[in-house]
Amino acid sequence: MAGFFTKKETQSKSRPDGKTYSCYSCGLYKNAKNAKMQPVGEFKKEILIIGSYPTQTDDRENTLWLDKDGRFLKKTLKKFDIDIYEDCLSINAVNCYPADNKVTNFEIDSCRFVMVRKIIMDYQPKVVILLGQDALYSFLGQRTSFSLGDMDKWRGWVIPDKDFKTFVCPVYSPGMVLSNKTVELITIWENDLEQALKQVSEPWPSFKKPDIHIIDNLEVLDTIQSGVVAFDYETTGLKPQAPGHRIICASVAIDENTVYAFLLKNRKQSAPFHRLLKNPQVSKMAHNMKFEDTWTTDRLKFDVVNWGWDSMQAAHILDNRQGICGLKFQTYVNFGVVDYSSEITPYLRSAKGGNEINTIHKLLETPAKTELLLTYCGLDSVYQFRLSVLQQKIMDYDFLPF
Repeated sequence: MAGFFTKKETQSKSRPDGKTYSCYSCGLYKNAKNAKMQPVGEFKKEILIIGSYPTQTDDRENTLWLDKDGRFLKKTLKKFDIDIYEDCLSINAVNCYPADNKVTNFEIDSCRFVMVRKIIMDYQPKVVILLGQDALYSFLGQRTSFSLGDMDKWRGWVIPDKDFKTFVCPVYSPGMVLSNKTVELITIWENDLEQALKQVSEPWPSFKKPDIHIIDNLEVLDTIQSGVVAFDYETTGLKPQAPGHRIICASVAIDENTVYAFLLKNRKQSAPFHRLLKNPQVSKMAHNMKFEDTWTTDRLKFDVVNWGWDSMQAAHILDNRQGICGLKFQTYVNFGVVDYSSEITPYLRSAKGGNEINTIHKLLETPAKTELLLTYCGLDSVYQFRLSVLQQKIMDYDFLPF
C-alpha cells in the first residue's frame, strides 16, 4: 500500500548491523510452542485489535486473551455489546511468545514486516484499536517524522489514517489499567474504547488534495484584500537574530485547499507579500505565530498587521497534554496524514544544534529539490488553515468569515 511506510522505512528492510527484518533474525519463534500465532476472531464488525504479545497461556492454547488482562478486556468490551471473538479480529505487535515477557522494537519491526502489515492490508478494518505502547509502535513506528512519545499523548484520539482508510484509536493496554487500577483510569479507558467502537458506523471523512501553486510572480497576492489567510516560513534556523540567517521561502493558504508557495528573493519581488502582511483587512493565522512574527519583524523590518489565530495555542487550550501541539502531530491525528516532511526535515536541522545555520540552502541546488521544499512549505500553510477551521468549530468561535 502506497504511503504505509515513509521512504525511510521502505529503504531500510536491512539494519545497519546486517540483520534483516525477518522471523529468523527475530528468533522468538524458536522458543514458542505456537509460533507466528494467526489472527483470532470472526471480524463481523470489522474491528482489528492489536495487542502486545501472546502470554504463556495464549501460546500454550494457541489463542488470545486467556489471561487476566484478556478477561478484563473481554468484560469491558461486553459492556458495549462487542464480543471480542465474534466482532473483532485480534493480533499482536509480536506474534510469538517471548519467554522473558518483553519485546524489543526490532522484534516489533520484524513482525510488522512479516505479518502485521499484511493482515491490516488484507482485512482492511474499519477501526484499528491499539492496546498500549507496543501496538502503537507496531502501527506507527518508522512512519512518522516526529517522535512517538508515550501513550499518554496518544490515547483518546480517533485518527482517520489516510494510508489505510481506517480509524485508528490508541488506548491504554488492559494490563496498564489493571496495574494502576483507579476509578479515574478505568473511566478514561472505557470512554476511549467506547469512542473507538462508535467509529464502526461513522462515514469515512473526505479531504481534498491540497492545490499547491508554486509561483515566482507574487502579484496574485495583491488580489487578496480581505478575509483570512494562513502563512508559513521556511528559514535558515530557529531565530533570526544571528548573522547569516534569512527567510528562504514562504507560503500563503487562502482557504482549506488553495495555497501559494514561493521563494523570497528580494524586496521588489516580495512586495505583494509584504503588502498582504501589512493589510489590516486580512486576518493572519499561523501555527506558533511567534515564529513568523519574530522573523517578519527582524528580517523584513515591519510588523504583521492583524494577527487572528494561532493554531498551536488553540491546540494547547483544547488539550493541554504534553507533546500534542506540534503541527505534524495535529495534522496526523486530525486529518490522517502521517508524514509529509521526512524528506525535508534533515535540511531544517543544524548539525551543531541550537541556532546554527541549517542546510536548507542545499534544497535550492536543483529545481526538483526546490519544488520539494516549496511543496512542503505549502502543505504547512494548508494544514494549519484546516486545523484552525476545525479548532474554531470545536470552540464555537466566530472568527472565520464563512
